[in-house]
Amino acid sequence: MSETNDDAENARHRDKMRKHKAARDKIMATKSADKGLLIVHTGSGKGKTSAALGMVFRHIGHGWPVGVVQYVKSPTWDTGEARLLAKFPELVTLHIMGEGFTWETQDRARDIAAAAAAWERSKELICDDRHRLVLLDELNIVLRYDYLPISDVLKFLREEKPADKHVIITGRNAHADLIEMADLVTEMTLVKHPFRSGIKAQKGIEF
Repeated sequence: MSETNDDAENARHRDKMRKHKAARDKIMATKSADKGLLIVHTGSGKGKTSAALGMVFRHIGHGWPVGVVQYVKSPTWDTGEARLLAKFPELVTLHIMGEGFTWETQDRARDIAAAAAAWERSKELICDDRHRLVLLDELNIVLRYDYLPISDVLKFLREEKPADKHVIITGRNAHADLIEMADLVTEMTLVKHPFRSGIKAQKGIEF
């Protein structure tokens, strides 16, 4: 009796999955376009840069060159991603152009100058023919503090970004107009974080 019941259950499962696959194949048949995506990772939860770096490493795995501009991290910081990206000089153009967190510099003019320099470098990477994907890490943060005019960023992305270029922008508090323009938006939601339990940022997890 048990084997009969198992056979019937397996048959129902196969039939259900067959119908599911047919429906899925029908949907996938309508998805044929390629384009360079504008991708935004935002929200209060951890994982925005980590998820973006996952796409960066996928490109590297396929042998496609990428550009990375970090808007907040300082060249003096020893991060795991910088160490790993440096191992692929033929595929990665990395610019670490931040001055650290705003509460560390305590100098708005200096922060604005750093953001402006990073944005100029970002535009160069986005417009060149070499890089298939460009990550603008924590650009949302400098936009939130008005270190760059959001209107200038949106105008450039709308009018000058090559049609086949992928651009990823990370950081909390993404501007509503940027979210509206983006093709793919993911919001990381904070449920629990060890920092709130007195655990400091740890190597290999946060940096």
